[in-house]
Amino acid sequence: MNSVTSAAEIGTLLDRYLIDLDEEKLDDAWARALFSDDARVEFPMARHEGVEGLADWHRKALEAFARTQHLNSPAVVDLTGEDRAVLRANLVSTHVHHPDTPGDPLFVAGTLVHGAARRTERGWRLTELSFRLVWSTGSPPLPGGTG
Repeated sequence: MNSVTSAAEIGTLLDRYLIDLDEEKLDDAWARALFSDDARVEFPMARHEGVEGLADWHRKALEAFARTQHLNSPAVVDLTGEDRAVLRANLVSTHVHHPDTPGDPLFVAGTLVHGAARRTERGWRLTELSFRLVWSTGSPPLPGGTG
């Protein structure tokens, strides 16, 4: 497999991850199709390690909002070996609060995404995603996921 094909496959993993967050189709099959068994996902306020429970962790985090929309730049993918790669992308995430939430109706965040991927027996899988906040506007979710 050539490097262009590998880079495209890895970039598509990030695209699918972000689109699926908005379509709310998060189950264990979703997590296994995108992530390695030992994957780590880290946001500024929380992190999860391992594919087990990853879908549920995402569902619970997204319950704080009525809707979301994640718009990302194309991923810049650098192969670091035959079976490993790193990626970077920019992301703007719009979070729509539930109607009864006090404050601004939206929380919008610009982040820098860093990630890593590994070729497994199931194909390329994300091994790491981390999100570094660059800017935000609006009301962030209330503690405890209540808004």
